[in-house]
Amino acid sequence: MSGNAEQQTFVFADLAGFTALTEAHGDEQAADLVDEFSHSVRTLLGEHGGEQVKSIGDALLVRCDSADGAVGLGLCIVHDVADRHGFPSVRVGMHSGPAVERRGDWFGATVNTAARVAGLAGGGEVLLTEATQALAGDDRRISFQPHGRHELRNVAQPVRLYAALRSGTEMDSGRPIDPVCRMALDPGKAAGVLTHAGVEYHFCSLACVKSFASAPQSYAGEPDGSR
Repeated sequence: MSGNAEQQTFVFADLAGFTALTEAHGDEQAADLVDEFSHSVRTLLGEHGGEQVKSIGDALLVRCDSADGAVGLGLCIVHDVADRHGFPSVRVGMHSGPAVERRGDWFGATVNTAARVAGLAGGGEVLLTEATQALAGDDRRISFQPHGRHELRNVAQPVRLYAALRSGTEMDSGRPIDPVCRMALDPGKAAGVLTHAGVEYHFCSLACVKSFASAPQSYAGEPDGSR
């Protein structure tokens, strides 16, 4: 079956810091987290008019029937799926436009742009293009914060982006991030806390404490969205 729909919204979501997590905890635990992430996202698709197109490592590509459904899905992913103790932060990007379907997969500039937008997002951030924002409509529960114009690889003109926020929330959940494996933590459940150069760091495990203590310069100051 093939198809060409004038307005599709594509959502890319992946685990921020996945490479660091794999190096810190091993392939098996990393794979388990990807499975948990994928399952959790799939349970949300029906209520947001979405379908999973494919998974690529720790990333998921989802097609949504509407832009507002896609934005709602993205916010649920970063707030309800990822914002819990011991889970990596998730970054989400999306774009709307025409695309072509071939044997269950989707192709075209719209899909490629959505992937580029996701690559610009930080952990816990939902970024969308001006095209998606214009289609998303007005929902009092959601606000859009300008994110500036960005050059995207293989896109001729700079693209204006917005960050979607649940009304009354901040872009950052406020949870500390383990600097070794990049997991978000509940401070009350952290396995250890160390202070380096006047900054307090929280850790998910004693193994991460040991890694940091042996080479703090390798981890201190690393951005939250690092992979």
